Amino acid sequence: MATKKKWSAKVDTDSTHPDEGLFNTSASAVAKALASKKVSPKGPASGMRMLNFYINRAGKNLSSERHAELEKAKALLSKIIEDQRSKTPSTAKKSSPKKTPAKAAKKAPAKKSTRK
Repeated sequence: MATKKKWSAKVDTDSTHPDEGLFNTSASAVAKALASKKVSPKGPASGMRMLNFYINRAGKNLSSERHAELEKAKALLSKIIEDQRSKTPSTAKKSSPKKTPAKAAKKAPAKKSTRK
């Protein structure tokens, strides 16, 4: 019985592929590359997700020195994200002052039954 291919096999995206060997470079080079529009078109937060994914997937195969360098890259990338957010004005919708709820209309008293 042939297995059905998963939808992910059809995905063909080159926009989010970092250069080969990028994660073997210095922390500053990793952070700078992952913050670039070439590697992370949706912004540096996308690069942070890539870096976390790489660290998590490498697991125990990542040397302690390399892991420490990539953690430095995470800190640098986090700083880049923070700086970028502080430069751009907030696009969040500002909340308006709360309005007091309108008083419910008073109901007319129910007519009493005239049955005897």
